[in-house]
Amino acid sequence: MKIAEIMSSDVQLITPDRPIQEAARLMVSADTGALPVGDGERLIGMVTDRDITVRAVAEGRGGDAGTRGDE
Repeated sequence: MKIAEIMSSDVQLITPDRPIQEAARLMVSADTGALPVGDGERLIGMVTDRDITVRAVAEGRGGDAGTRGDE
């Protein structure tokens, strides 16, 4: 079996300036645990449900915090 046969082809993308709450909502609607983060035509990273729960919540960040890790 090849990756192309099992991968998601309807990929949702989020920009780093969007709030983590929006990322979480996109994950729910897409039934996924990760979203690629893009800046224009460039992929700059990934945000996962683990990033949101372990990093953002543990650090006391609210749902309006950005998706870029250094905010």
